[in-house]
Order: sequence, then C-alpha cells, then structure tokens
Amino acid sequence: MHKLRPFLALMLLVAAPTVTSAAAPPSAVSDAGRAGDEDRQILVMLKMSPPHYRPNSGYGGNYGDLASREARKRLARSIANRHGVELRDSWPMPVLGVDCFVMTVPAGKSIDKVIAELSKEPGVAWSQRMTSYAIPGKTSAGSDPLYPIQPTAREWKLRELQRTATGRGVKIAIVDSQVDVGHPDLAGQVVVDKNFVGGPAVDAEAHGTHVAGIIGAKAGNGIGIAGVAPGAKLMALRACHEVNGGQQTLCQSLALAKALEFAIENRANVINLSLSGPSDLLLSKLLDVAIGHQITVVAAFDQHLPGGGFPASLRGVIPVADEALQTMPDGVYGAPGRDLPTTQPGGGWSLVNGTSYAVAQVSGLAALADERGRRPFAAKLVRASDGKVQACATLFGSASGCP
Repeated sequence: MHKLRPFLALMLLVAAPTVTSAAAPPSAVSDAGRAGDEDRQILVMLKMSPPHYRPNSGYGGNYGDLASREARKRLARSIANRHGVELRDSWPMPVLGVDCFVMTVPAGKSIDKVIAELSKEPGVAWSQRMTSYAIPGKTSAGSDPLYPIQPTAREWKLRELQRTATGRGVKIAIVDSQVDVGHPDLAGQVVVDKNFVGGPAVDAEAHGTHVAGIIGAKAGNGIGIAGVAPGAKLMALRACHEVNGGQQTLCQSLALAKALEFAIENRANVINLSLSGPSDLLLSKLLDVAIGHQITVVAAFDQHLPGGGFPASLRGVIPVADEALQTMPDGVYGAPGRDLPTTQPGGGWSLVNGTSYAVAQVSGLAALADERGRRPFAAKLVRASDGKVQACATLFGSASGCP
C-alpha cells in the first residue's frame, strides 16, 4: 500500500511581470535570463514574410526559410542596438506569423517607453512585457484505497461516464510544471513530454503531476486512482517551475507561449491551464488561434482578479472554479476541488485542494465529451443553477443518461 505524502501548499499569486530563464531553442541568439535582469525582459514580435512560391524550392517566407530567419535576426539586432537594449533569445511563433525575440532593457531606461518605441519600428508586430503567472493548490492527508473517496466518483458518477467514454484518442495538453511520467498510475499515459523552461532538467514536480493524475491516471490497474479521462493521450508540456522549495509554482509568458504553440501545432484537442494572472497579448493571440481551431481551453477562475483573471476571462476559454466557492459568478463552472486524491511525484498519492484541480476535472470531462462527439464542448457543458457542472447531462444530453 502506498503512503499518502503531504506537501507544501501552492499559493495563488498574481506576480508582477517577472520571468525565469527560457528554454534554449534551436534559434537562440544568446543565453537568456541571466541572473538579476529577469524583471527587465521584454518580448518583441517581428513579422514573418507571407509564404510565397519559389521555383524549384517550394514555398518560402516561413520560419524554415534560413535566409528569412537570418534576416529577422539581423533586424532584431539592429533594432536592439538603436534602442540601447540587449538581444537575448528568440523563438519562432509561426502560428501567429511572428518571431518572438527576448530583449533586456537596462536599468535607468523606462520599460514602458522602450516598449512603445519598439512597437513603432518597421517590421515589428508588437512589443510587450514578459508576464508571470502562479498556480493555486493545497494539500492534506488521506488514505488508500483512493477511488471510493474521489469526489467525481460520487458527484459525477464517474464509473457510469466511463462505461461510454474514457477520452480514447483525445489529446490533452497539460501546460504546467514537470509531470512524473514514470509514476505507476501515469506510466504509458503521457505521449509527449516537453520542457519549455530553462535551467537544469527535473524528474518531476508536484503540481503538474497532481493535475495529470486527476485528468488521466490509469483506471482498473488495482492501485491509486482513476483519472476522469484514463483513455486520453496526455501531452506533458512543462512551462512552469517550482520555487521556494516547492511552496509556489510559477510560469512566465514566453514559456507558456512556447507550450501553447506546440499544443496547437501538434493538434491537441484540449488545453488545461490551471493558472491565473494578468492579461498578456501574446498568449491572447495564441489562445484565439487555439479556440479558432476548435481546441477546448479550460482555465482557472480567480475571484480576486478582475474578470476572474487571465486566461479565464478571455472569450472562448472555459472558466472553472472550485465548486466550494461561496458564490459562483454567471458563466463560471464549478467542479470538485476539495480532498481530491491524485498522483504524487515519486510513486505515491496525495490529497489536494483548489481551483487548479477543479480545472483538471473539467478538462477530463471535455475529453470524454470529445470522444462521444459532443462538440463544441463549451456549448455542451451543462451548468446547474448553483454553478456546478452537471457531468451526466453534459455527456448524455440529459441527467437521465446516468443511472
């Protein structure tokens, strides 16, 4: 029997625009995120040329065109030199038709003024601050076996739901911290494991592992829990990292953007964003593309932020809160978020609490609905008068669909 392991609470914070080092991409101009200047980094988007046909060479003008890529790098260096900023890094965003360049504004210069000046440069689509996000969640102790105490086992009649759908073949992008892909309840469930955060590699982090277990832990294997969508294909996209000894999990906008770009290009069906923070133009544009591609995006609603925070406030994103919230605002969906057993790094299990995990429950339900052809999910998602998600009605069209 595996022992439940309590761990430190993750605090929901809205950070001032700060960053951590970005993953070093193939197109890196120089090392990004040197110590001490993270809070002065900005993002500059250079427009890609529209695709055009070249005889004997196919279409050009995209990121794969070496000449165009080098030209954009030269332009970025020139712009950086003219405005007295330092070019640090670059990353392609072909979904948006831009290259994203990371630049550092030296002390003594106004960041907002530099952003405004750079945005007027020919060839620049826009410029913005780097943004940071934080992830909510708490834990407590419990015991094994775990399935009988899963709130969805009772409230959502999870066994009945899974008799007709398990999320088979549905790809769920978990944009979060590092998932323990070798956990006995997750081994074989993760089909993609990518790291978009810089720094040394890590084996596993708590929050991403918790979220992954709630969504897609194996069912019927005799141990641990059953994820809401155990038949789904999980894409573990690390865009967040633990800090302060695991007390907080933070994400910065460039790493999130890289993960979203990857999810879109690799045809994710559902994107789980168990995070909240200030609005961000780059992320907004990428999420608009995702929603336009009929990808279901589920995000955490934070009652302490205007409009519930970003990205939950973005049109087309499904905002989810812990159903224990005293008053559920119109348009927000409540899901179980208290005493949820889930996977813990290192092969164990823990009980967790918080809106992060309510989001994961709804992402799993989205996968079940996708398998059953209940699309678009946002239009099929049924909400009771108290704001709680009605899983049976969502999946079957009426509450009588579940025994």
